Order: sequence, then C-alpha cells, then structure tokens
Amino acid sequence: MTTGVDGKRAPRGGKAGRMPTMADIAEHVGVSRQLVSLVLRDVPGPSAESRERILAAASELGYRPNASARLLRQNRTHLIGAVFGMRHPFQVRVVERLFVRAAEEGFGLVLGPITPERGTDAVVAALMEERVEALVAFNPDPSSDALAEARGLVPVVWMGEWVEDESVDNVHVDEVEGLRLAVEHLVGLGHRDIEYVGAFAGRLGADRADAYRAAMAGAGLEARVLEADYTEEGGAEAARCLLRREKRPTAVVCVGDQCAVGMLGVFARSGVAVPEEISVIGFDDSYLAALSYHQLTSVRQNVEATVEAGLRAVLDRLDEPGRPRRVTATKTELVVRKSTGPVRAAG
Repeated sequence: MTTGVDGKRAPRGGKAGRMPTMADIAEHVGVSRQLVSLVLRDVPGPSAESRERILAAASELGYRPNASARLLRQNRTHLIGAVFGMRHPFQVRVVERLFVRAAEEGFGLVLGPITPERGTDAVVAALMEERVEALVAFNPDPSSDALAEARGLVPVVWMGEWVEDESVDNVHVDEVEGLRLAVEHLVGLGHRDIEYVGAFAGRLGADRADAYRAAMAGAGLEARVLEADYTEEGGAEAARCLLRREKRPTAVVCVGDQCAVGMLGVFARSGVAVPEEISVIGFDDSYLAALSYHQLTSVRQNVEATVEAGLRAVLDRLDEPGRPRRVTATKTELVVRKSTGPVRAAG
C-alpha cells in the first residue's frame, strides 16, 4: 500500500490495477528505470542508499519479477518438462516429489499432463516451446513426431516402462520381481488358481502380463490372463466377467491399483467376500491401496527411487551429453493388507 494525497492508504500494484513494473518503482522513488534495473538484478554500482530505497519501494508496491522475460535473456532456462497422466496416482505422486527435488538442484518443473483430448504430440510440443532443457516422460506415445524431434534436441528420460531406444535414458519398475512377489505371496497362502487381470496395450501392459506368466511358471502353475484396461471401470468390468463364470479363480493379480479397486467395488456390491472368497492384489501401492475401505495388498513402486533415478539421469546427461545410455530398474516390495488371505478350504 502507498499513501495518497488525502493521507489514505492507496492500493498496492501498478497503474490501472495492473502488476507493478520497474517503471512504476522508478517513478515512485524518483530515479531512472535503469537504476532500478541495476538494483533488482543485484548489479554492482548503485549506492547503498539507492538500493535500500528501491528495494523498499519494490516491496511496498508488491513488485514481482517477470520470470518469463528473465529466462528469455538467459542461455539456459533450468527447466525440466514432465510428461505424465493426471489420472494415474503413481505418476502424479512422482511429479509432486520431483517438484521438490528438482528445486533443490536448481531446476524448475513444467507440467505436461496427457489427457484423452491432449496426447503426447501436443504435450511435448508445448513443453519444447517453454524451452525446457530436458524431458521426463511417463509412457509416452512412441510414434509421436514431436517426441522424436525432442529426442534430437534435449535429453529425454523415458519413465514407467522398458524401452530399447538408445537415444533415451530409461527408468522402469522391476516388473519381474514385483509379479514374482505377488504370486509367491498367494502361493504361500495356498492359492493355485491365480488369474492376472490387465491391459495388453503398450509395452507396460505386455511386460506385466509376461512377468505374471513367468512367476506362475516358476511356481509350476498354469497362467490365465483376463484382459482389462488400467482404469477402475476396467477392473469393474473384469469383476463382472469373473462373476458370470461357473468357477472363479481364488485370487487375482491386477495390472494396477485402479483396476484392483474397481474389482473390489463390484465384489462388494455383489456380496463376494474379499479375501474369504477371492484375494485381490494391485500394483503401484498408490494412495488408493491404503484407503481404509480398500486395504489393498499391492506391489509397491518406490516413489523416491523413481524420482532420484529420473532426476539423476537428467542432470548427468546435461553435464555429459555423450555418456553411455543408462537404464535403471527400480526395486519393488509387496505391501500386504487385508485384501489377501488363505485360500478357502473345499466344501
């Protein structure tokens, strides 16, 4: 607030209600705009008295520097673009944590959420217009032209799924270990009729289904796969499919937590007791799994390990563009809750 001619407090801000500028500060103090610029950029030269008056006026007027204009004057932006799905709890949690860790390393994060209306091409193109120095991308569309162009301009870390592309660093979860832990847990509870529920689309879905098959083969059991997408509704439809069968599996392992909680909802409405009649395991160990009304056993992806691996890949690639490609498989663990239990005895 400033004081007007009538002695009343005048509103903070620039003229006509706009954000205050350096010119407003200069006029307020009675100095040149160039002097204000030197002080706000902390350039040597202005006297201590001038600095004190100008900084006090900037604070009084509520001045905030224009970050976009500042970045345009720099050769580097120190910005990382994040491509992710807003409807995927694990990806959102990683991005939340990446905000903090990137800031600690002197970088900002520019969000690029993928939605049904806004695919990889549009998201990556928009991020490149922001002059990001690198991209961290969760399961992007491999056929995207914008992504192909970006790979030739900035470091790209492909997150979430395994990729062979030598032009990108890769951080993915250890699917094989995660599904082995899930199957071994169920086998230890006496289950032999264990079905996998999940999507086949994309590399991630195929990898998890293959990891399940390998785990079942390792246990000497027959693998059976029921196709369903990653969403809650996908899990719900899979549950309805199982309910129509004359003989159901005693346990299911789902491609993700969202799919699993969709199944839990349908089972609950249909009077099918979990885990007494059927055990259910998810994947990700997102916040959905720990909700008191789900208590879902789930394969945990480590958020911290994913963030550290992705950020380290970005920083190392920026420091040493020609270094060998890095592939990191983050470890998993099984978090056991109330959705799994011993197989029900026959009869």
